[in-house]
Amino acid sequence: MISAVLFLENIISNAINTLYQISDEKVQIQTTRPEFEGDYTFVTFNLTKKTKLSPERLGDQIGSHIQIHNEFISSFNVVKGFLNISLSNAYWLNYFSEIKSYKQFGIAKHNSSGKTIMLEYSSPNTNKPLHLGHIRNNLLGFSVAKILEANGHHVIKVNLVNDRGIHICKSMLAWKKFANGQTPQSTGLKGDSFVGKYYVEFDKLYKSQITQLISEGNSKEEAEKNAPAIKEAQQMLQEWETGNEDVIALWKTMNAWVYEGFKETYKMLGVNFDKIYYESNTYLLGKEVVNYGLSKNIFYKKENGSVAINLTNDGLDEKIVLRSDGTSVYITQDLGTAIERFKEFPNLSQLIYTVGNEQDYHFKVLFKILQKLGYEQANECYHLSYGMVELPEGKMKSREGTVVDADDLIAEMIITAKQTTQELGKISDFNSDEAQQLYKTIGLGALKYFILKVDPKKKMLFNPKESIDFNGHTGPFIQYTHARICSILKKANYINNNIVLNAETYQLHSCEKNLIKHIYTFENALTEAAKEYNPAIIANYCYDLAKLYNRFYHEVNILKEENTSIKLLRLDLSNLCGSVIKNAMALLGIEVPEKM
Repeated sequence: MISAVLFLENIISNAINTLYQISDEKVQIQTTRPEFEGDYTFVTFNLTKKTKLSPERLGDQIGSHIQIHNEFISSFNVVKGFLNISLSNAYWLNYFSEIKSYKQFGIAKHNSSGKTIMLEYSSPNTNKPLHLGHIRNNLLGFSVAKILEANGHHVIKVNLVNDRGIHICKSMLAWKKFANGQTPQSTGLKGDSFVGKYYVEFDKLYKSQITQLISEGNSKEEAEKNAPAIKEAQQMLQEWETGNEDVIALWKTMNAWVYEGFKETYKMLGVNFDKIYYESNTYLLGKEVVNYGLSKNIFYKKENGSVAINLTNDGLDEKIVLRSDGTSVYITQDLGTAIERFKEFPNLSQLIYTVGNEQDYHFKVLFKILQKLGYEQANECYHLSYGMVELPEGKMKSREGTVVDADDLIAEMIITAKQTTQELGKISDFNSDEAQQLYKTIGLGALKYFILKVDPKKKMLFNPKESIDFNGHTGPFIQYTHARICSILKKANYINNNIVLNAETYQLHSCEKNLIKHIYTFENALTEAAKEYNPAIIANYCYDLAKLYNRFYHEVNILKEENTSIKLLRLDLSNLCGSVIKNAMALLGIEVPEKM
């Protein structure tokens, strides 16, 4: 069946040609605003000059013409040149009959776009466990990848692990000073949490030394620069880059501890990667890029021996690409990694970086340098920037140990889900294993939905208790709606049927029509979510669909409907709603249970 928008574009174009002999008018259709009656709206203002008619007169004439000449137009109204059109009962019944049995509605329906997109997300440091900020990064990246795939793109999900640098050396140095040979195994700590503990210990030592130096008459800047701890860490970094065997051995050991910890967290979050890059393998490529840039006078060497590029003519600043001691900075390794990816995947259509908005400037500089180095692919690089996540207690700081570890938050969400579910008495027919799985499904669903329902560009405040509400704008509310649908279908012994109601004998209830109309808009939501790299569009679509279904559930009879054909239609509609909710929530990485 032709889409409603294309259908209206065609008949309105024909009407304009017939009424005014204008054949080149571009017709654009938009969804009617909720405060007005109608399904779709055509704006007539562009025709006033060509026809010498008022917008209102144009609306009346075009509306009358299409209603007379097409059975699928039931009514129209004109508000200040906005022609609001209502499609007929027959149109929506026919549409529903065509799509009701399509189990994967809106998912994997598209043909391949031919585009290959690399999407980077997670990008953790190996000096600490994943925290709440990483959770938003991982959930956003993974969901955007799923949405792009649903739009027909081939997506390569990648992770760039920041496994080298001064921050790693800080944890290593603190371990040498304070651990007395302890390991994750000997302490019972998860590997990434164990290493993160020593990152915090380094910060304590460093701050105490700064305080001591300031008390001895040094300025704050001098104290921060000359504190013994930071000098030792810088020395360790130089030894790492020159291949000191002992330093390399400790680095490999501690990173291995962290990777085991990351693996557990990724599994719990339900995210994965097609390829993992390590900065320790790519930072030397960046140094090669710097040497090339020097030879082409794109970069220049400063008096202190560091290498920089002047981007002031591009509205940016001077940027250091290599330190005076020869060690690389973030931009160095990012340049090397990007170029390596361009070479490895020559047909890459786009390279997307999922990184917080604190790095907006960094990526402007990165893309500009890649352009100046002659890489046309830089024009297809995109920074998927997102706002920071805060808790009611305020901003988190890794160095001070005030972050909320991802593992702790996930555990808290599952406990909260258990408490809430038990309070509501919704597990009377669950055995122990089923109940534990349900708590996990609800807890993770609440966490993921609460984060993904917010536009990525916005800073957000995460409140664990608020996220688990079976009646609010939450994941559990949508999950419960899906479980309700499954319960209804089970009680009815539902099987898909071929019943088609005649539009002349059955008038859709307003709740039925609103559900069908909303399901119709899923394809548009899916397209828009991919275009904007915004899972919140899908999340809010799901919430609206769940609300509409619950209104339908309360206002019409389903299982108690006496007319068999109408009952079957409502079961078909329930089944389709359940499929759409399940498929749409899967794009957010969220499971929906069949019973709750």
